[in-house]
Amino acid sequence: MTKIINFYFDFISPYSYLAYKKLSLLNKENKFNINYKPILLGGLHKLGGITAPAFNERKMKNMRNDCVLVANKNSIEFIWNEKFPINSLYLMRGYISINKDFKKKFFDTCFDAYWKNNKDILSENNVDEILNQCGINKKEFYININNQKVKDELKDLTNLAFEKNIFGAPTFVVNDKIFWGQDRLEYALDEAIS
Repeated sequence: MTKIINFYFDFISPYSYLAYKKLSLLNKENKFNINYKPILLGGLHKLGGITAPAFNERKMKNMRNDCVLVANKNSIEFIWNEKFPINSLYLMRGYISINKDFKKKFFDTCFDAYWKNNKDILSENNVDEILNQCGINKKEFYININNQKVKDELKDLTNLAFEKNIFGAPTFVVNDKIFWGQDRLEYALDEAIS
C-alpha cells in the first residue's frame, strides 16, 4: 500500500520548486499520495535560529549555481529570480485560504511565475495575473489572506513543522521519517513504497 508523503514547502524556496518538478516527473501515474504542507520558511528559520543561505554571500553564490546544476540535470526550466529573496507570507496564506479545487493550479502557477518566468510575485499586478490564470476571485483572495484564522493556520503549520524537527524546505516526511532537501526526494519515495 502506498503511504502518504508529506511535502513541506514554501514558494520562496528554489529547492522546493525543483523538488516539485522532479516529483511531477516521477509521479506521472499518481502512484504516490502527496500531502502538500505550506510553511513560512522565514518563520521556521527564525524558530530554529538559522541564517538562511540567502543572507550569506558565499552560500548564496553556491546555491544559485547548485540550483542551475539540478535544473539542467533534470531538464527543469529554471531561472534564478532577480527578486530573490522575497517575503512569501501573502502567497503562503493564499495557498491555505483558497478552495481545494484551486490549490494545484495555484501551486503550479506561483512556482512557475517565480522560478520559471522570473516574475516578481509580490507585485500586485503579477499576483492578479496569477489569480486570473487560476480562476480565483481576487476580492475574496485579498480578504482571506488577512483573515486571522488563515494567519493563525500558517503560523500553526510552521510551528508544528518546527516541533517535528523540520528546519528547511523542501522536507518530505514518510512514516515519521524526515528527508530534507530536493536531493532526498528519491529516498522519501522509496520509503513510501517499502
